[in-house]
Amino acid sequence: MHYWVPSIATSGLLFYTGDSFPKWRGSAFVGGLASKQVARLEMDGDRVVSEERLLEGVVNQRVRDVEQGPDGFIYLLTDEAKGRLAAHRAVE
Repeated sequence: MHYWVPSIATSGLLFYTGDSFPKWRGSAFVGGLASKQVARLEMDGDRVVSEERLLEGVVNQRVRDVEQGPDGFIYLLTDEAKGRLAAHRAVE
């Protein structure tokens, strides 16, 4: 179990299984509507052991969904009038 105070207004959940970011394999990625960012939760079994906030101030739009593509990249869907679908190729 993991929670945020104040709430990030969670949306979308991805457990990463791809090969593009080997160090992130097994991590959970959670979109934030209110926080306009993505949280990466490092897991140890069913326990969250650390949190990393990604793209804070970069996306600057409400993150509606987080998905993994067949190419192993992570895709975000934003929830704005001029929303977009974006692939992020972060450097680990």
